[in-house]
Amino acid sequence: MNTTLTGTGGLVRLVLRRDRVLLPIWVLAFGLLPVSFAGATAQVYPTPEQLRQYHDSIVANPALRGTIGEVFGSNLGALTAWRSGTLMMFMAIVSLLTVIRHTRAEEDAGRRDLVGSAVVGRHAHLAAALAVTFAADLAVGLLIAATMAGYGTAGALAYGLVFAVTGWFFAAVGALAAQLTEGAGAARGIAMSVVGVAFVLRAAGDSSGSGGDIGWLSWLSPLGVAQRIRPYAGERWGLALALVLVSATLIAAAAALASRRDVGAGVLPARLGPATASPRLGSPLGLAWRLHRGSLLAWTFGLAAIGVVIGGASRDIEGFAQSPQVQQYLARLGGADVLRDAYLAASLGLLAIAAAGFAVQAALRMRAEETALRAEPVLATAVSRPAWLTSHLVFALLGPAAALAALGLTMGLASTEAGDDPAARVAATMSGAIAHLPAVWVLAGVAVAVFGLLPGASNALAWGAFAVCAFLTFVGQILDLDQRLLDLAPFTHVPRLPGSEFTATPLLWLAGAAAVLIAAGLAGFRRRDLG
Repeated sequence: MNTTLTGTGGLVRLVLRRDRVLLPIWVLAFGLLPVSFAGATAQVYPTPEQLRQYHDSIVANPALRGTIGEVFGSNLGALTAWRSGTLMMFMAIVSLLTVIRHTRAEEDAGRRDLVGSAVVGRHAHLAAALAVTFAADLAVGLLIAATMAGYGTAGALAYGLVFAVTGWFFAAVGALAAQLTEGAGAARGIAMSVVGVAFVLRAAGDSSGSGGDIGWLSWLSPLGVAQRIRPYAGERWGLALALVLVSATLIAAAAALASRRDVGAGVLPARLGPATASPRLGSPLGLAWRLHRGSLLAWTFGLAAIGVVIGGASRDIEGFAQSPQVQQYLARLGGADVLRDAYLAASLGLLAIAAAGFAVQAALRMRAEETALRAEPVLATAVSRPAWLTSHLVFALLGPAAALAALGLTMGLASTEAGDDPAARVAATMSGAIAHLPAVWVLAGVAVAVFGLLPGASNALAWGAFAVCAFLTFVGQILDLDQRLLDLAPFTHVPRLPGSEFTATPLLWLAGAAAVLIAAGLAGFRRRDLG
């Protein structure tokens, strides 16, 4: 007997097959990062007194609370859970993007119609995407619980549950967003906006403090509610149940909407464009600007806002890092002798990974245009393949430059203290941000190379390379990995500015490697068939 879920098992196997590279990287990265945080914190703050001092410095710093979240205890487990506040947001993003990729993006590419012509129920695609994403989120939670069990069993279970329910909630958001629009890009925009609003509400409430005038805003954010499960600090299991129930409600709404819309259509009506195209769309570059401008502006403003928060927090870094161990640790991460510069350099190094994410996304837009059959009509005109590829490459290479420049500018302005030269401070942070650009270009080059040479595996390989580099950059030194392994990440070779000595040689090598990868991708694209 056929039902709306007929064929779900086969589609689950298909999703697992397609994500066989990304899924293990995702689970291992999110599952192992918390225990690495715990090890690093224990190394820097080895005594209960130092852990208490660390806790007090967080409580006294509204910028840190707004950036990462409220801290609920001074033991090692609670402080480790606090450090994972930003990681939870990335967990949310990965979960919702995975669901949209296997639902709305499949409709955009026409594969939903092809698979749907077989014996497949109407809700099977949605159920399969949610089943795999939920299982991956649960695997992350179980891995966290297993690795953190040595610090307390109940706290470890709650810690893993925080990540699992966060992923489930935003996977449900992605499922609902996929029903609202008739394009994957718009669905991603809606879902990412929910993440952004959740972060802003949580940041505003936590920076005010639980007893502040606007502390209640954190309770309106699913990120804030998840953090208030309070691992290792008097666990509140009922909040996890509440998030699960809300997630189930969102999934029920998504299923109901899926039953009422046509395949390929969205619940919200598509906005009709003008009858006559703008003259700006008459060139490949103009069309590329139309396709990339939304994400470019979002990434640029997002990094600029984060720069304000990080720069403001750096003014209080001396009170945050009062022990010699902390100063040595931050100096090792940032490569600088001055503590404030070390903190800014370390922050720039981590935020450059986000800029690399935009670069990979922009480069892979070419593959999305190709699979959606929108590239072929353009290339059937007088537009050559190199010109079409170059138009997208402009945004993959110069887009991150704009985002990093905005990050350096706002970070420099916000970190300026009385007695500083504002121009010198801004120049130092902007130099530190732009220094990461060649490393970003390497990852963009990888995406272009696999698009030209191995188009069928371009998404898996490009995002896989990004995930590996992010993992090595985030926790490579913390886990004391072999230097030869760390050298595989291009960000390892970037001078840590501001504060350390600038060296142009590694940046030139990175730029050269990016150029070779891009040339290989262009050569492959010129010779292969579309599709």
